[in-house]
Amino acid sequence: MNSAEAWADPDRLRRYRERVFAERQALRTAFADPVGQQRRVLADLLEFNAGTAYGKQHGFARIRTLDDFRRAVPVQTYTDLEPWIERAAGGEADVLTADRPAVFFTSSGSTGAHKKIPVTPRFMRTTFFPFYYAAWAPLIEHFPDVLASPDAVLNLKHDPLTDPPTTASGRPHVGASQVDFGAAFGEPLSAEPGTGAPWARLAVPVAADRHAEKMYLRLRLAVESDVRCVIGINPAMVAALPYQLNLWWPRIVKEVRDGTLGGLPHRPPNPDRATELERLAHRHGTVRPSHIWPRMRALFCWTTGLASLYLPRLRAEFGPDVAALPAPVAASEGPVGVALDRHSGAGSLVVNAAVYEFADADRDLGPDTATLQPHELETDRDYHVVFSHVGGLYRYAVGDVVRVVDHRGGVPRLEYTGRANRSDHAGERLRDAQVIRALHSALDATGLELRNAACRVTESAHRAPGYTFAVAPRTEWRQDESDRFTALLDEALGRESAGYGTARTEGRLSAPALLPLDPDAFLRDWQAQVESGVRPTQVKDRLFRQDPRQWARLTGQDPERHGAAAP
Repeated sequence: MNSAEAWADPDRLRRYRERVFAERQALRTAFADPVGQQRRVLADLLEFNAGTAYGKQHGFARIRTLDDFRRAVPVQTYTDLEPWIERAAGGEADVLTADRPAVFFTSSGSTGAHKKIPVTPRFMRTTFFPFYYAAWAPLIEHFPDVLASPDAVLNLKHDPLTDPPTTASGRPHVGASQVDFGAAFGEPLSAEPGTGAPWARLAVPVAADRHAEKMYLRLRLAVESDVRCVIGINPAMVAALPYQLNLWWPRIVKEVRDGTLGGLPHRPPNPDRATELERLAHRHGTVRPSHIWPRMRALFCWTTGLASLYLPRLRAEFGPDVAALPAPVAASEGPVGVALDRHSGAGSLVVNAAVYEFADADRDLGPDTATLQPHELETDRDYHVVFSHVGGLYRYAVGDVVRVVDHRGGVPRLEYTGRANRSDHAGERLRDAQVIRALHSALDATGLELRNAACRVTESAHRAPGYTFAVAPRTEWRQDESDRFTALLDEALGRESAGYGTARTEGRLSAPALLPLDPDAFLRDWQAQVESGVRPTQVKDRLFRQDPRQWARLTGQDPERHGAAAP
């Protein structure tokens, strides 16, 4: 049975729904004893991996408590574990885990370097699949028609490879969205919604690194279907879709009329649909997803971080009643939180998946940083995430910062607020979350709207350095509005970061400057990165852009020649 047949099979859909809801219920049941769940996860990973090289070196067999574990294993990053991971990737057994990695997930992280995340069958069974299935529960519970047909979901991140790159030992080294979990781990029900659509496996040849062309081909096919849901996970992919529709519109319409795909014969010509699409363009001028897919119901992606600036207006482009459901708070390395209801951004901690520790986000993480357990977290506070799981990552600082929204069912609900990296030119120590909250504060106070924003520190020969904010207003701002927004942003940054306020008071930082861009500037920048060969899932919103090349690509300004941009 192929993917399309599987997603059209009523029995398969029944079993899929049952599995999704069963995993959600199992997680909710685990909330009755979160402390006990954490003890059991720790005991399991220690016992299972005690005989590994890492387990022997760190005395796993002697560890009994979390405090023992903290003393034996430092807080560490990918760089610290990389020598161990490379040994496993080279084929050595029993390095980090007693289970041989079947796949190595790739992750770009914040530096762009391609990590190798070991993925074992035991990790998938006990850590990954429970949260992964549960994540789909709100979508299929409240919008069951998204499973009405195999082509009802446009899954933008699904990107299977016929010849994936491999590690030295021959194991696939790919993104999570490029793995067939059924074939690799014996989980055929794990195929995501949208993986049975006609565009899930492209019927025409296209090079693996021609990501923009693959996105075009999928859109060209999807305009002939009744799409009800778009899955992006990375919200920048979802934001790019309306832009891409208009970018490729003439080509799309022509290929629908001719029945071609990428210029090759594919299906019978569809002049009626082509004419209908042309009428939509003539009537509306700018074609929006809501015009093409009037029965759109939901978007599934991260809803916090920089996406919180543009997602409300973006939703409207897909339809007036379209819901935005939050994707899990997770990374290639493992899960953190998963939304079990229709909360706009927060997910419940997956207490039965990993051992979780947290540290105050305003402090720098180090090997000996004191950490908190989940029950010790405070509402409305930001924390670094550190986790350990049976897949071989121990006290691993994933590099994400989360905010505690509330506590429900005995566990904290967390929302992703940004990466842990800081911008710290003059002691300001600014994090993503602080700047995003400051942007929201200034926007709320002025009634203005942004489609996206980025910033960098600008040097000047005549004054102290200061932040320049490149912003893409939804509509043009008057000069007095821009001035008012910039002043309010400066004040809000001072409230968010004591270091910023002090640096401003002492003259080590100048007032911020505003660099208005046109509304599509960030979308063009995103598209350019994808066309250069970067996978769309890895082209994420980036707030701090100190790299001159990144800044020049976004703004059209060479910061080395415009050092006096701040007035």
